[in-house]
Amino acid sequence: MGPQGAEKPAVIADDNLLYDISSLTADIDGAFLSRGGIDEVATALAAGALPRIFDPADGTGARLGAPIARPMAVICIGMNYAAHARESGAEPPKHPVVFFKHPNTVVGPFDEVALPPGSTKTDWEVELAVVIGKRARYLASPAEALENVAGFTVSNDVSEREYQLEISGGQWSKGKSAETFNPLGPWLVPTKIVGDGSGLRLGSFVNGEQRQNSSTSDLIFNVSQLVYELSQFMVLEPGDLINTGTPEGVALSGRFPYLVAGDVVECGIEGLGIQSQRIVQGRKS
Repeated sequence: MGPQGAEKPAVIADDNLLYDISSLTADIDGAFLSRGGIDEVATALAAGALPRIFDPADGTGARLGAPIARPMAVICIGMNYAAHARESGAEPPKHPVVFFKHPNTVVGPFDEVALPPGSTKTDWEVELAVVIGKRARYLASPAEALENVAGFTVSNDVSEREYQLEISGGQWSKGKSAETFNPLGPWLVPTKIVGDGSGLRLGSFVNGEQRQNSSTSDLIFNVSQLVYELSQFMVLEPGDLINTGTPEGVALSGRFPYLVAGDVVECGIEGLGIQSQRIVQGRKS
């Protein structure tokens, strides 16, 4: 937490207080995760060795950053809920649909989201996000996958649909990679707490009105299957982020208006917290 680019790593404990972990790591990144840093933090917390730091709930106005440092890769899965595939006009896929966001899209859970200049079709997408904790390559089976997952967090895969579908050239990344287009957090919750990521309610609201309401049990390809399959085509590195797909209830469906400046989007997942962003007009320079 702290100003963008100068965040201090922290852990939230069972007492709902925040504790400084900068004595253990300068950031929550791939190196920290791969060495078993989450267990180190748990041990230090149990021993009372971590100092408490200010909490945004105290009214200090402190900014909460993304729960991981900029990942090397943001890997996204498209149409991974059958109902969302139908509202998008597509059949549920037989194999995971994979695309990428630029890593610099990742911002804090309460940071503003900037509309690209001239955009009229910017959309929200609440998603379960997977953070890789250990290098994964050519896994033998989905049963091995969770050993390579550090934990889960909440992601808003913000999407500009004109860029994604109408002027994409057949690839989706144009509509996914504008600045601020991946609010992440508030927390990275370890697999020891969340399990395999199934059975979690997730939803989104725009200006207080519910848009999405589903469960991660409805994923076509669950977390273990996704990590396994991705490992067959790429090497997953510690700190990499996987957005697992969004359920129905987005503006692309035609049932809701696209986002405009002044709107407020909230995305939440059971056990992982709630994030909120105000939509603002982006600048050309």
